[in-house]
Amino acid sequence: MLSSLRGLLPDTAPVSPRERIRSGSTALIGILLTGLIGSAAASYLPGFPALVAPMGASAVLLFAVPSSPLAQPWSILGGNMLAALVGVTTAAFIPHLYLAAAVAAGVAIAMMMTFRCLHPPSGAIALTAVLGGPAIHDLGYGFVLWPVLGNSLLLLGMALALNKLSGRTYPHRIRSTPVQHGTQDPAPIQRIGFTSTDLDEVLEDYDEFLDINREDLETILRRTELKSYRRRASHTDCASIMSRDVVAVAPDTTLKEAHELMRRHHFHALPVTNDRAEVVGIITHGDFLNKPTWTGGRPRIGFMQRLRLALSGASAPNDTVKDIMTFPVKTVQPETPIADAIILFAEQGVHDLPVVRDNNKLAGIVSQSDALVAMLADKAA
Repeated sequence: MLSSLRGLLPDTAPVSPRERIRSGSTALIGILLTGLIGSAAASYLPGFPALVAPMGASAVLLFAVPSSPLAQPWSILGGNMLAALVGVTTAAFIPHLYLAAAVAAGVAIAMMMTFRCLHPPSGAIALTAVLGGPAIHDLGYGFVLWPVLGNSLLLLGMALALNKLSGRTYPHRIRSTPVQHGTQDPAPIQRIGFTSTDLDEVLEDYDEFLDINREDLETILRRTELKSYRRRASHTDCASIMSRDVVAVAPDTTLKEAHELMRRHHFHALPVTNDRAEVVGIITHGDFLNKPTWTGGRPRIGFMQRLRLALSGASAPNDTVKDIMTFPVKTVQPETPIADAIILFAEQGVHDLPVVRDNNKLAGIVSQSDALVAMLADKAA
């Protein structure tokens, strides 16, 4: 009996207590402030409600699953507006109450899918326009602007502010975008396993709406492949393959000196360390190619880079490493499995990873070539 009841529970990913508290508390504050502000606004709009019930369902999406495509700004604004328009129009032209409700819900869903703003609470908005009684019917198309649009804007504003304050990214953006090199070659992480075309074909065959962003789905699947590789790979760590006699530069090293070091040693990158040997950045061939202006064969900080540095609040540029170095820098520790380093190479598009100890002091550097040699050695064994 108990096992049968367990089968009724959805098979969802585990959520930490911290996430449950964050979702509930931000929703509480969001609805409270939306209601209070709506009440103040409604005092100037006789006959208009301050808050409509479907906003509670919208709050579930915006504060509990803000990464869902159903919770994005266009989804709540576009979905609620379309549903309200459909509901008011249906109520005006179809006298039969339940037929009007059915038509309003069905047409609203089709319209939202067409305009890519599917938002489940909008179905309740459409029904409210039909079943809300004389008080709602008397508002006519005014119902679309208030309370629907007004409540939606207020709740969306709360979601934008509260999700940011609680440490979430909203509107949702892909966390790890593969680095592109401006050529027709796919990013390194996209060259293993399935292709993007394979995924598109499967989704087309599946032909159902998925409550997950397509790019998120691809990222999850690719990370799963990389995790699978790590599980199957050897237990070689970075300490066993890293270069230990590392040439590093200080932030105040001139660009000319740093470039000469890279040319002389045939390095692709140089770690940047402070006077305590702590890694504060990295300078790469890409930094030299893309950031300074080359004059007479020497790298200098040009106008655009000076402007970017000024806007970021950096100190005045003086043609030194700190003006073009990449920071914060991706690092690994000596005990980091080489398979984890390979995942970073694939996902981040980097070619070199400084190896640091717990105090962030430089211990060595691992390159893609080091990882390749380790993989070949593992195959030979």
